[in-house]
Amino acid sequence: MLLSTTNLTKQFGGITAVDGVDFTLEDGQLCSVIGPNGAGKTTFFNLITGELEPTFGTIEFDSSDAGTVEITDADPATTARLGLHRSYQITNIFPTVSVLENVRIAVQAHRGNDSWRFWRNVNSFDEHFEEAHTILERIGLDNDANIAAQNLSHGEKRSLEIGIALAGDPDVLLLDEPTAGVSSEDIGRLTDLIDDVADDHAIMLIEHNMDIVMDISDRVVVLDNGELIADGVPSEIRESDRVQQAYLGGYGQDDESDEPADDSETGVAAG
Repeated sequence: MLLSTTNLTKQFGGITAVDGVDFTLEDGQLCSVIGPNGAGKTTFFNLITGELEPTFGTIEFDSSDAGTVEITDADPATTARLGLHRSYQITNIFPTVSVLENVRIAVQAHRGNDSWRFWRNVNSFDEHFEEAHTILERIGLDNDANIAAQNLSHGEKRSLEIGIALAGDPDVLLLDEPTAGVSSEDIGRLTDLIDDVADDHAIMLIEHNMDIVMDISDRVVVLDNGELIADGVPSEIRESDRVQQAYLGGYGQDDESDEPADDSETGVAAG
């Protein structure tokens, strides 16, 4: 068990956004979290990473550095330091600095005391630049290392976010709708990158593109109205009557067309 939640619940006044979720993530898994808009997916991520405090329940994480620790009340800086890194629905980079600097800054931030050495010349952090270039090579942006991040395509910016999340070699990556708004020509490259990163990192992925989910996931969990209603391999999720009713709207059923239904029927709009 790498990550687990027990009876995880988040209430906002009279609304229960996450409702008693029991969940475990194993080392090396790529687990997609799907469900209709408002199902509680991003709130679930925010609870795990410490951006929200649970109303009830507990969260435990088996950090490669600290061992098994309870992180129920941990803040985002603590969960990141322990090895839980994430990307967001909205692109979150430093737009006016170079692609290389975006990753180097992230590497330095996850390297202990180095993050506080404000008066040391950054050019002296050779190991940070080396790691940053290694990450850029992996995400396919090393040739763009010296351009301003704002000049990348949207798909390249999403890849850069994954590169930033890889800084510090985390145990778990949480990717919140990484393909949202990405052009069709960039989706393949981004999906290949996520698949590659999953070879040596556990990944939790919120994604509305069911072709991607069914193609790259080891496991899929489904949230609806804050409740975990299904958990299994992609084929089991595709064939679940309850999931079809709550979210998929006929996607992947044998008696339907091979083409997924449009957004209004499948609930694949971002949110």
